[in-house]
Amino acid sequence: MSKFNTARAPAATSPVRSEAMPSTVTHQGGAGYARDTKSELFLLAVTNLVGEHTFYESDETRDTRYAELVRQSTLDDPEWTARFLRWLRTDANLRTASLVGAAEFAKARRDAGLDGLSRQVVDGVLQRADEPGELLAYWTSVHGRAVPKPVKRGVADAAARLYDERSFVKWDSAARAFRFADVLELTHPAGGGELFRHILDERHDRGNAIPAALETLRARAELMSWDVTDRRKLFDRPDAAAVLRAAGMTWESVAGWLQGPLDARVWEALIPSMGYMAQLRNLRNFDEAGVSDAVARQVAARLADPAQVAKSRQLPMRFLSAYRAAPSLRWAWALEQAIAHALANVPVLTGRTLVLVDTSASMNDRFSRDGSLMRWDAAAVFGLALGRRCAKADVVSFSDSYWGGGRGTKVFKLRPGGSLLSDVERWKSGGFFIGGGTDTAGAVKKHFAKHDRVVILTDEQAAYGDVGQALPAHVPLYTWNLAGYRAGHAPSGGAHRHAFGGLSDQAFRMIPLLERGHSADWPF
Repeated sequence: MSKFNTARAPAATSPVRSEAMPSTVTHQGGAGYARDTKSELFLLAVTNLVGEHTFYESDETRDTRYAELVRQSTLDDPEWTARFLRWLRTDANLRTASLVGAAEFAKARRDAGLDGLSRQVVDGVLQRADEPGELLAYWTSVHGRAVPKPVKRGVADAAARLYDERSFVKWDSAARAFRFADVLELTHPAGGGELFRHILDERHDRGNAIPAALETLRARAELMSWDVTDRRKLFDRPDAAAVLRAAGMTWESVAGWLQGPLDARVWEALIPSMGYMAQLRNLRNFDEAGVSDAVARQVAARLADPAQVAKSRQLPMRFLSAYRAAPSLRWAWALEQAIAHALANVPVLTGRTLVLVDTSASMNDRFSRDGSLMRWDAAAVFGLALGRRCAKADVVSFSDSYWGGGRGTKVFKLRPGGSLLSDVERWKSGGFFIGGGTDTAGAVKKHFAKHDRVVILTDEQAAYGDVGQALPAHVPLYTWNLAGYRAGHAPSGGAHRHAFGGLSDQAFRMIPLLERGHSADWPF
């Protein structure tokens, strides 16, 4: 009998890989599967906002684990780690984790006496003009005042690329430990000409006039010279928007310049030059100021534009946050379209799908200390979006049998013709955030009814049993990890057991790929 030359293809594999049998336990005592370094790093990084407590890990413990994983991955496979950190800052749009990762990459290479790559990695993650100073502030606070040459050179490359008049106006501030001039003096970037000289002059109060070539800075200085009592008169002029734009004035700087509230006239002058994210986060302010419906329609059209959504790289949760913050329904349809565009990679799946959304107490955990969105908000958004794309889906919130009136689970009925944002609000108001423990294996056993696949959105910290063994081995189990803790609740990487993670929709592309029998690789 032939053992290898058969028609049956090997099972497709996925990049997040764990051991085949559990060797540890989750934070709740369930069977825990350890992952390899790259897999643990990936799942932690794509859910890590750095410096934030989580339900089971302090900020110090979590940040230390992240730094150690970056350093180990750098030594094991520096090229992979370099590609990963660049992707983390660009496609994944996670700023702080990528900056910390680049610094730790350089530290690991330096400690090991290895040359090359660090300069390019540091330069590659710095994508905004405030970030060179941010990376230097991290390095000096964690690793001391001595900054190695590869880090200096990477920062210098980024400063030469990112520093211009408008970024100087927007980001330089006395409130920062490393101002633009400090970065220039420490790293000595090439070029810069009159702008860099002026930045140094201003930092050291040399009193030199702004060069004629620096038109934006001269225009801003002219505005700042106006008497405070005359400044609102600018908005009586038809060219107010052009004047502000020429001076590089953001909405934040205009608020300080006026030394008072922004009324409708001011907002309407600012809106044409505001960035996508700035408009998204100010919808409530537009309403409270009484911005006209005509201007609101222009904002709504931009918010709903798929090209603008893609260019902005906003995480889906940003649109839910804006929807909850804005008191007017005039934004609702635009935000519904925008979140749909942000979730474009959620696949259309044939057959029957069981979608399990973890709403245990540990998922009632803020992504950041100053934020209002919880991990179970993200789980609900992704789970409901997937449910709406499936040919037939059963969407279930789960915790354990001690909660939810003794049920431990609650089935959510998807209404034909409904919308994702209204689904999420109905989920919230309808008692689908249960709280309590995490009986993931029990929820799988209770609701699995010969589905073609099971998708679980969770932090994986199951309390009972072995989730990997809770359904037949031939049924694909896809775990979407929203917290990045060390131990997983099921094996992953092959044999119909796969794990993904993150706060964007990118990894959803792997599900149809795996179901066509193709192995999936890292998204970078």
